[in-house]
Amino acid sequence: MLLHRSTFKRSRRRLAAVLSVAALGVGLLAGCGSDSSDSEDKASETTPAAAAGAFPVTVEHAFGSTEVTKAPQRVVSVGYTDDQTILAFGIKPVGMVDQYPNPPGKTPDINTQWPWVKDKWGSTQPEVIMKNGDSGPNYEKIAALRPDLIIAVYSEIDQAAYDKLSKIAPTVGRTKAEKEPFSAPWQDNALHIAKALGKAEEGEKMVEDIQGRLDAAKKAHPAFASQTAVALSWYEDSVAPFTSTDVRGRLVTGIGFKYQTEIDKIADGSFYTQLSPERIDLIDVDHIFVINDKADTEALKKFKLFANLDAVKKGNVSYLLDSEGPAVGAAISQGTLLSMPYAIDELVKSAE
Repeated sequence: MLLHRSTFKRSRRRLAAVLSVAALGVGLLAGCGSDSSDSEDKASETTPAAAAGAFPVTVEHAFGSTEVTKAPQRVVSVGYTDDQTILAFGIKPVGMVDQYPNPPGKTPDINTQWPWVKDKWGSTQPEVIMKNGDSGPNYEKIAALRPDLIIAVYSEIDQAAYDKLSKIAPTVGRTKAEKEPFSAPWQDNALHIAKALGKAEEGEKMVEDIQGRLDAAKKAHPAFASQTAVALSWYEDSVAPFTSTDVRGRLVTGIGFKYQTEIDKIADGSFYTQLSPERIDLIDVDHIFVINDKADTEALKKFKLFANLDAVKKGNVSYLLDSEGPAVGAAISQGTLLSMPYAIDELVKSAE
C-alpha cells in the first residue's frame, strides 16, 4: 500500500491491495505450521505476558463470529494500525504490518518509534508479516509465530483470506457494520479489538477519555463549528482529498469543523478521491488540512489552482508533516487509541 513520502501514497497502495486481494489464492505451504528457528527466536523475544480480562468472549464481525476462550499471549496484528490498539492494552503483538516503510538502512522499524508507541514497544521488534502494498499477509510467517489470536480489523482482507487466517488461529475481522474497508469510526474499531482482548471495559474508558478531548476542543474553539474544512494530500500531480468517513475526516469533524461531504459522493465508497482540475471547487473551503511530507507539500504549493484558493491566500491551511519531523500526519492517519491524544492536540494547534 505505501510509498514512504506521503500518507496518501500509502493509502493509494492500500487501495490497490484491495483490488488485488482476490489474487490471494496462494495456499499455505505444507510446512507452514512447522517451526521456523528465526521466526520462533524473534517471536519468543516478543511474547507478552497473558492479558487479564473476561473470557471466554465471542466477537461478531464481518466474516462471522470468533470465540476467544482465554487471554491471548501471542497476538498477530494483520490490520494496518491494529498493533497500536493492541499495544494500548499492554500487549505487544508478535507480528505486525509494516505500515510506513523504513528509510533504507535505518533501524529500528519506524513503526515502533512513533512518539505515541515508542515506550510501549521498548526494545521489542515484532516480526513483519506484511508490508504496506503487499497483496496480503505472509501466512507462513504468521503460522511460524504460533499465534493464539489474529486481529485483522483495520484491514482489507476478504473472506478467502479470513478463512486462511482462521486455520492458523482464531481471527477477528473488521466490524460487522463496516461496509467498506477503513470506513468504520475509530471508536468502533477500538471497542471491537478491546472486546477480543477481554478488555471491553478498559476500552470503553479509553474511548471516553479521547472523546472527552474532542469535546473539549470543540468547546474551546466554537468558531470551528461555522467553518467548512477538508483533509487532503498531493498525489500523482493531483489534489487528493479524504472523505468524511476516513479517519482523517472524522478527526476534522471531531474537533468541530463541518466537512466538505460532496467529496464523499464522488469518492463512491472509497476513502479518498483524486480531483480533476475542474473539481478543485470541492476544496474551496474555510480551512484545509494538508498531510504530506516536505517534497509533496512543496509540489502542492506550486500548483496554481491550489495556490489561488481563498483559504490558501488567507493562510488558513495547516501543513502537517506525515512521517517526517513530528509526524503529526502519521498520528492523524493512524487514528488509534495511542495516536489520537497527540493527533488531537496537534490538529487543534495547527488550526488556531
